[in-house]
Amino acid sequence: MRPGMIARERTVLALLTALVGACAPAVSMKPAQWADAVTADPPRGTLLIVGGGTQPPELVRHFVDLAGGPGKARIAILPMATSDAVATGAEKEAELDSLGADAFVVNVTRAQADDDAVVRKLATASGIWFPGGDQSLLAAALQGSAALRAIHARFQAGAVIAGTSAGAAVMSDSMITGNQFWPGSTTATDSGSFSRITRRAIEIVPGFGFVRNAIVDQHFIRRQRENRLFSVVLERPSLLGVGIDEGTALKVTPDGKWTVLGRSSVMILDARRSRITPDQAGTLGAADIRVSLLPAGSTYDPRTGEATLPPR
Repeated sequence: MRPGMIARERTVLALLTALVGACAPAVSMKPAQWADAVTADPPRGTLLIVGGGTQPPELVRHFVDLAGGPGKARIAILPMATSDAVATGAEKEAELDSLGADAFVVNVTRAQADDDAVVRKLATASGIWFPGGDQSLLAAALQGSAALRAIHARFQAGAVIAGTSAGAAVMSDSMITGNQFWPGSTTATDSGSFSRITRRAIEIVPGFGFVRNAIVDQHFIRRQRENRLFSVVLERPSLLGVGIDEGTALKVTPDGKWTVLGRSSVMILDARRSRITPDQAGTLGAADIRVSLLPAGSTYDPRTGEATLPPR
């Protein structure tokens, strides 16, 4: 082979290697579920992750503004997290329409979520809203589907993706189901009480992956879910734990910065530099966990762990 051809082949190989490295998912991502929707370019969209409870009107108006504002926002509502999806979708559609949006409901089964007609409809949306309910139902309806890939494509292009309660839990690439494993059991069961901080207690499954390297918990302060999030984060210290309270939202902008909006606070658990007892030690323990309690108006940089509090 001539030297010039060898040089060209080496150049092509180097470019291909760089491209593969740029597109490689983070360690906590679940490629089989959604990585085919993620590109090397950072998304141009915004996330508005609401912790559940009553949504302050200013948060809903802000969502409409992020989606283009009155007369321009076109918002898809996906209510599959609730068993009363028809009523939930219609209620949210009426609220968003009253604020000047053109809202429509996409209520689909897993089989329907691969239909071309559903994908084309989602492709027209400037905003996506996931109502509350059971996040496992929502994940079952969309995980691995053409519809979810279409939503990721809209996020990549600049759409705002929002959700509350269950719709918040699905945002991260690793998702809390709400179930936990009790000693001696291999089956996770639903429970409103999380009385332990321990390993292998909290059921985690793949989420939708709009937030990478973090895991979202909802109704957080109101329902005292600190034990649950500590257990998750100390078992997976590469993930930031994000506990969002009711009536409160975490806004994630394209530059990667986080801002707290609403009426309460967001707690962030950062164990990335912590010292954690080894698995064989039995009791779970840790030192140097960084905890931030951020009221509305605070900001957070997930890359550095630096937070700012509101001036007053």
